[in-house]
Amino acid sequence: MAAIAVAQAASLTSRRVQGPKPSAGAARRVRPVRSAVVDVKSMATEKPWKTHDCRLVLEDGSVWSGRSFGAKGTAVGEVVFNTSLSGYQEILTDPSYAGQFVLFTCPEIGNVGINLEDMESTKAHMGGMLVRHLSLNVSNYRSAMSLPEYLEQQNVIGISEIDTRAITRRLRDTGCLNGVITTDAAKTDDELIAMAKGWTIVGKDMISEVTCTEPYEWQDPTGAEWEFAAEAKASTKGSLHVVAYDFGVKHNIMRRLASYGCRITVVPASMPAAEVMAMEPDGILFSNGPGDPSAVPYAVENAKAILGEVPVFGICMGHQVLGQAFGGETFKLKFGHHGGNHPVRGPTGRVEISSQNHNFAVKPNSLPKEVEVSHINLNDGTCAGMVYREKRAMTIQYHPEASPGPHDSDPCFEDFVHMMKAAKREKAA
Repeated sequence: MAAIAVAQAASLTSRRVQGPKPSAGAARRVRPVRSAVVDVKSMATEKPWKTHDCRLVLEDGSVWSGRSFGAKGTAVGEVVFNTSLSGYQEILTDPSYAGQFVLFTCPEIGNVGINLEDMESTKAHMGGMLVRHLSLNVSNYRSAMSLPEYLEQQNVIGISEIDTRAITRRLRDTGCLNGVITTDAAKTDDELIAMAKGWTIVGKDMISEVTCTEPYEWQDPTGAEWEFAAEAKASTKGSLHVVAYDFGVKHNIMRRLASYGCRITVVPASMPAAEVMAMEPDGILFSNGPGDPSAVPYAVENAKAILGEVPVFGICMGHQVLGQAFGGETFKLKFGHHGGNHPVRGPTGRVEISSQNHNFAVKPNSLPKEVEVSHINLNDGTCAGMVYREKRAMTIQYHPEASPGPHDSDPCFEDFVHMMKAAKREKAA
């Protein structure tokens, strides 16, 4: 029987496939079907899907193959994982991710495409995008293009079909790892491992790569249809002048300040404190940004010169810069905080679910006694906020503007506005 089956199979692979025979009554009306040879071997080797054409190589020697999307080429950066379930576009355009590859723990990315309204800056800043599954369909009424189209436009490499859970566990166990993404099949794994080992973000000034080059005015508040804070709705527009040091500031941080009645002048990260104070600000914002806070001593010196002159508010990188200006030290976290679901306990005992993105933190025991640690990250007990009442300074180590993320931390903007108004009243008296 086996021999008969083999013979039948061989006959099927070589015989010509004919169309169905017409019935006797229809023979004259049906045209004969052209014969075709079915090449079974050819059909078996041609795959209708894209093969793995991209590699992620980590400095620990592990190699992960996947499918590329977006740009082609080779890039090197620090690999971090982000636990947010939504908001990949805001994360993609957050300047704080400069120099990093972002691995998304959410299993599917790309389903809502890219729209022009939700950008957090003018371009994509992350060095690479690592996902388990790239959505095959885009479904959103605001979508202007697909995620792969945007990444190609922005020259960012994406890789999908990799085991993001296994890589996340590896990063949690060993800490952040440098990596290389490439679509270049000519490069050997050993060459790529050497590239990853030879690169570091520690000690590198990333702020200078993302800051603005000239001062500019920002007056655009949160859109009325998105506004949720009663005090913001009741605020007097333009009543306070805030100068924002651009360490990589996100658009929605400025929108939230504008919603609370602030007129904002954004200045380059290296602008001397004397020039900033000459603008007669009611308060100064030290914004979020990428990289190692110990690598930007010029920002720390400016903060020292400003402390005590006007109220100041530091967010993320700004928190770390002010922590050093207070007299404290910073250190690198094992794998950082990246996601929209980190619990933080504030000074009143209230717990906020916060949006975070940073790899460095302030050492609480290095701070002078006058500085109060106001917020604690409940995942690992690190310092998530500080208050220096004598100097009218407040900081938080996360993103209160909720882009992406929950709105729990929005009252930070109210606190800063109240601090500026109080200082203004005292000055007038």
